[in-house]
Amino acid sequence: MSQTVSAIICAAGASSRFGGKRKKPFVDVAGRAAFLHSVELFTDQADVKQVLLAIAPEDEELVSVKWGPNLNFFGVKTYFGGDERFDTVAKGLELVKDDADLIAVHDAVRCCVTKQWLEEVITTAGKSGAAILACPVVATLKKAEDGTVTKTVARAGLYEAQTPQVFKADLLKKAYENLENVDRSKISDDAQLVEALGEKVSIVETNSSNIKITRVSDIPIAEAILRSRPKPGPKGPAGPYVEAQW
Repeated sequence: MSQTVSAIICAAGASSRFGGKRKKPFVDVAGRAAFLHSVELFTDQADVKQVLLAIAPEDEELVSVKWGPNLNFFGVKTYFGGDERFDTVAKGLELVKDDADLIAVHDAVRCCVTKQWLEEVITTAGKSGAAILACPVVATLKKAEDGTVTKTVARAGLYEAQTPQVFKADLLKKAYENLENVDRSKISDDAQLVEALGEKVSIVETNSSNIKITRVSDIPIAEAILRSRPKPGPKGPAGPYVEAQW
């Protein structure tokens, strides 16, 4: 049975580590803004019935002028995020429709997610209640103090958490209601909030191509990943998402 999904796409961060002239969600990646790759993926998913895009107040004019008509055409609702990621998601939860079975939370700058991964994480969350995309750690990990290695960390069973992360709607809302009872400085993603309730989170295994753009040097890597993948043929007449129209 299909699940009704609401998606929260986070593009409200300050991009303090990025260092470019424009914030990272709005930089060009393979012909269009990074956040649009994420928006398109979710709006093209049949069981996603609501897409919420979180932006910073200072970016409202840019988003409205440059991409507003197309976002409106596909029913994407923008809202102002908070100072921190958790604040942004909490505000999005207030806008989620009451009939949503699942809520997906996604970083706008993780623009190389595939349709297959999205479908798998939604399906898995529908069965288990909570699921995330994650990549097995392949590098040798070193713990260090004052610039000196103190320990080599065994990587067996270690995963790098990615997004989207998908949860039963009532479970994620309950996790955020419990936010005041956890140390926010030690929580780095939504799955950890769910784990803090004692709930299990399933993993849908991916690979390192689900890159998150953090620095300018990540852009050519993301572009190479996107361009290496086969492009699906058009299903009908060209619409508002034709690249030239963006």
